[in-house]
Amino acid sequence: MKHVMATLLRLQTLEMGDDVESPAVSQSIAELRAKIPPQILGHYDRMMARGKKGIAIVRNGVCRECHVKLAIGALQVLRHGTDIQICGNCGRYLCLEEDVATAVSAPVAPAIPKPRTRKPKKAALEHAR
Repeated sequence: MKHVMATLLRLQTLEMGDDVESPAVSQSIAELRAKIPPQILGHYDRMMARGKKGIAIVRNGVCRECHVKLAIGALQVLRHGTDIQICGNCGRYLCLEEDVATAVSAPVAPAIPKPRTRKPKKAALEHAR
């Protein structure tokens, strides 16, 4: 579901831009619209027709469009990316800020974490002597 939200966010960015009239942008919009399921696109279009953004970014557990704190369950679903969430107050689709950063930035090779080493406890050292 995260890829659907990333696609929807890119669509919103293109549609709210200044160069919507250019043929290249119009073609990109058409391609993005083809990737989004019709039910989601219908809800998004209704919000945009009202002059509102169709997708809201969540920062620190708060919808950045209506400034209402979200329920913990909704945040967990967003973090896991298993389902799409709608803000209970403003009705916009919700997208985590971390997902926005990954959708906008270029793909980067994942960093390989170093294995952690632990220091032995003092009791274990004394017992070994």
